[in-house]
Formats: sequence, structure tokens, C-alpha cells
Amino acid sequence: MDEIVFRLNAWFEGHVQGVGFRYQTVQIAKAYELSGCVRNLMDGRVHLLAEGAEAEVRAFVAAVEEDLSSYIKQVELKSGAGPRECRGFSIASTND
Repeated sequence: MDEIVFRLNAWFEGHVQGVGFRYQTVQIAKAYELSGCVRNLMDGRVHLLAEGAEAEVRAFVAAVEEDLSSYIKQVELKSGAGPRECRGFSIASTND
């Protein structure tokens, strides 16, 4: 996985756990050419990592924000580039 890709991390805060947020995010990801994962964090937030072409990743995160806006109070975004870390898009185990 040495390919260098655009990477975006998003942390969603609000009523984002226990409402199908991760499952819906995986469903939305199916419409995009990207890889990554979504996971619950111990502090009550949800973390999303998306990798791929910048336009595709940004469009995906915007779709997640739009579709799940009723659950989201705040979003923190951090982007960069690096080697691809993920294959496909999935729900990852909870961590802090």
C-alpha cells in the first residue's frame, strides 16, 4: 500500500452514537471511490478516516454531513496526504 493518497480525518460530535451513524456512513461510502473506516470513540464522538482522490473524499464527507446533519453538533476536519492505510471502507473497532 505505498500509493500516496489524500487523507481526511473527521471527528463528529453530537448525538452520533447508538443511532446507526457508522452503518449509514458505510452505506454512503459505497457511492464513492475511496477507502477508510468509521469508528466510535470512547469520548462519545465518531471518527471517520477517508482516503482517495481529494474531490471524491471531500464529496463523501460532505454527503455524510448532509445526510446525518440531525445528529451532528460539531465536526472537526484534518486533511493531509500519505500512503494508503485502508482497503475498502468499513466499521472499525472502538478506540480512544
